[in-house]
Amino acid sequence: QVQLVESGGGLVQAGGSLRLSCTMSGGTFSYHTMGWFRQAPGKEREFVATISWSSPRTDYRDSVKGRFTISRDNAKSTVYLQMSSLKPEDTAVYYCAAGMRSGPSYRDYEYDYWGPGAQVTVSS
Repeated sequence: QVQLVESGGGLVQAGGSLRLSCTMSGGTFSYHTMGWFRQAPGKEREFVATISWSSPRTDYRDSVKGRFTISRDNAKSTVYLQMSSLKPEDTAVYYCAAGMRSGPSYRDYEYDYWGPGAQVTVSS
């Protein structure tokens, strides 16, 4: 059974950086498109970034473009989200997700597996 576990969350001041990691077990990581989503208190979960497994392509929500970078290491079955120039509005629980589609994926229903989430808090 596929399991995902996030790590690297925490508290950071505005303008700072954090790197989230998500490691997969029980599945073939190299054949999964990976995504990061986030959910702030009182808000719906939203797409943040995606990286496909086929000819890896990446994409981001507009508000994080130029600040966040998604990458993957198939040898370590791990996907990363490097977050820089963090803003208070980036505060949320960040979820890692894995799906079987070959291309970048943007919707919850395109993913089959989810991690438990990691809290990221950006103070002003």
